[in-house]
Amino acid sequence: MTSDNIVQKLWNLCDVLRDDGINYSDYVTELVLLLFIKMVHENTEAGTLEHHPLPEGCRWTDLNNKSGINLMNDYRQILLTLSTGKRTVADADDPGKTTEIRVHHDPLITAIYADAQTRLREPRHLEQLIKSLDRINWFDAQKDGLGNLYEGLLQKNANETKSGAGQYFTPRPLIDSMVRCIKPQSGELVQDPAAGTAGFLIAADRYIKEQTDDLFDLTPAQQRFQKNDAFVGIELVPSTRRLALMNCLLHGMEGDDEGVVHLGNALGQVGTEMSAADIILANPPFGTSKGGEASITRTDLTYPTSNKQLAFLQHIYRNLKPGGRAAVVLPDNVLFEAGVGTEIRRDLMNKCNLHTILRLPTGIFYAQGVKTNVLFFTKGSSADPQSTENCTEHVWVYDLRTNMPSFGKRTPFGPTHLAPFEMVYGDTPDGSSPRTEGDYSFNAEKIDQVAATDENEGVSDKLAHSRWRCFSRQWVSEHKSDSLDISWLKDADSIDAANLPEPGVLAGEAMSELVQALGELDSLMRELGEGGVADGQKALLLEVMGGDE
Repeated sequence: MTSDNIVQKLWNLCDVLRDDGINYSDYVTELVLLLFIKMVHENTEAGTLEHHPLPEGCRWTDLNNKSGINLMNDYRQILLTLSTGKRTVADADDPGKTTEIRVHHDPLITAIYADAQTRLREPRHLEQLIKSLDRINWFDAQKDGLGNLYEGLLQKNANETKSGAGQYFTPRPLIDSMVRCIKPQSGELVQDPAAGTAGFLIAADRYIKEQTDDLFDLTPAQQRFQKNDAFVGIELVPSTRRLALMNCLLHGMEGDDEGVVHLGNALGQVGTEMSAADIILANPPFGTSKGGEASITRTDLTYPTSNKQLAFLQHIYRNLKPGGRAAVVLPDNVLFEAGVGTEIRRDLMNKCNLHTILRLPTGIFYAQGVKTNVLFFTKGSSADPQSTENCTEHVWVYDLRTNMPSFGKRTPFGPTHLAPFEMVYGDTPDGSSPRTEGDYSFNAEKIDQVAATDENEGVSDKLAHSRWRCFSRQWVSEHKSDSLDISWLKDADSIDAANLPEPGVLAGEAMSELVQALGELDSLMRELGEGGVADGQKALLLEVMGGDE
């Protein structure tokens, strides 16, 4: 049985959850509370779990031989015990009273099960889940690793659900490609300030293990660093952090006392306390700050902004060590937003060598119409990592968006679509490999027209059809006023109405651009001191859309 088959079997268990009245968006959270106990059991049986065992009375064998209301009560008590580290028992000195005893002191297990509660109401459904998990061939699952199986379940959730964490789940092929370009090495500190379910950190760990014979090429001290100190993530949402901690632990990544992924807001106090990193990989959440926990409270950022992506971008390039490397997924508006956006891009190109931009195709994220890019940059210049002025000399751009399919379930995005980009990116992670303009993958040469833009002025027709172009820092300043929205190909479908994307995709693109524009207008109104007017318009919009605050 393949890993994909097992993931599908696990996902099918969500039918049981639905029968118990559990919402679609809560499927994975509910399932993994039970699944993690099972996976710890399987890892213990296989002798692969060195640390963080579950305490007696909270193990799989304490569940899988019970039924009825006793099973349900015991499961609820197990979740409470794992969350608090305490169990209520009869007082040995006074049988009529109870007392609390400490059953574990593991802060990571406490963090994983913090405030965990099951929403299951029917004991028969819980029993059905347990029996189904016991019927899975876990020997086959161990071959690919239980961590990979768990990660596959998270990706399945992102594919199937239409809201919540799945909305902007970073596709595994893109994560792996970014990691292969950046090439993390053992001994380097790798961070993700918007960790989600820890996909980037786990991919970086996997890459390093592949280069070091699963860490056996390293000394014991180096192995301890990789397991406990090499990876740090920040995640704002407690339920998402729970998934991330489980994901990391099942991949052999333990982290410090708080685990690999800490709870907090990288755009708040937590972000100011992060150590400088060798590598930062991230896909910051889209949108504008709306106050509350997600608000931007940093006072150390040079350019205040309510645009979360621009704030994250500042955090990332400020938090790199000299010579540190970053690959960051960002929406189009970060590349062209005027005002403070221009100032931040200019500061980025001064302090870092922004050597590569990858324009991603639409449809690879699970929110239709989102247009995104990957920015690759290194702190300092190619000649001097300590430099903080004029560090960017040339920006190389790969257009993987124009004249590409609209990706989705019917046309999945995969490694083959990223292979040409990785080839021209080169072997050196800082973008310093010898490069030559000209890549004509995916029938770029056959596009009938090229855009009549400054990008194509004085350029041969052949090069104007290339997906891989180079632009000097001076050209970006003089021709684009430091906008990085650089494009030169014209989509063949744009002149053929019969080949336009599906209406839902077009509507999603339009709505995405409107949401971004409204967020920018809201920020401008507040900067002009018209917050009251902005609030009134926001309330009117909510009324028109039929939504709640």
